[in-house]
Amino acid sequence: MWRMARPRKPLLSRDRIVEAAGALVDSEGLEAVSTRRLAAALGVSGPSLYNHFRTKDEILDAVADAVSARVDLSMFSSEDGRSWRLALHDWAHSYRDALSDHPNIVPVLARGPGRRPAGLRVADAVFGAMTEAGWPPAHATRIGALMRYFILGSAVGSFAGGFVDDRAAYDPSDYPHLGRAHLLAERQHEVDEGAFETGLTALLDGLAIQYEALKGTT
Repeated sequence: MWRMARPRKPLLSRDRIVEAAGALVDSEGLEAVSTRRLAAALGVSGPSLYNHFRTKDEILDAVADAVSARVDLSMFSSEDGRSWRLALHDWAHSYRDALSDHPNIVPVLARGPGRRPAGLRVADAVFGAMTEAGWPPAHATRIGALMRYFILGSAVGSFAGGFVDDRAAYDPSDYPHLGRAHLLAERQHEVDEGAFETGLTALLDGLAIQYEALKGTT
C-alpha cells in the first residue's frame, strides 16, 4: 500500500516560530529578529511565516506572551489562602525570575499586555485578587501598574554589573564614596537579589500602611 512519506522537518507551526524567535532574542536581542533569519533557522521560505504571523511585531508579541505564561499565578487563587501582601511578594519573585531568564524581551513586555492572552491573565489575576482583598478598584489598578513598573525595571539591567572590577577605575579624588565599587561586579547576583527584595519589602510596607488607612475610613 502506498503511503505519503513523512516530511523531513516538522511542519511549521506558531509554536515552532515562537521558539525560534525566542532563542534569537535571547542570544542576539530584538533587532536580530527578522523573517529572513527565522526562515533560515526553521528551514522554510520567508513567506511561509506569514501563514501564522502577519508581522515581525506579532511574532515578538507572541514571544513576550510565552514569557508571561511562565509566571506563577496560583497565589492569586481564592483557594490559595495567602494574604494579598504575601501573594504580591511571591508573584513578584516569580515574574522577575521569568524575566531574568529572558531579559531581552523586557522592552516588548513594557509596552503593556495589549491583546496578549497570558499578559492579560496576569493583569486580571492581580486586579481580581486585590479587589477581593478589599482594595478599591482604582487602588487595585494602581497597584498592578506599580508592581509592573518595579518588576520590569528590575529586569532591565544589573546595578552591580554596571561597575567594573578595576579598583583604578574609581579614583577616590573623583569618587570618594566608591572605594569598594570594584567589588560589586563579582557579587552581582547577591547585590541585585538583595536590592530587589529590599525594594519589594519597602513597597509592600508602604501599601500595607495605605491598606490599613483605607480600612479605617470605611
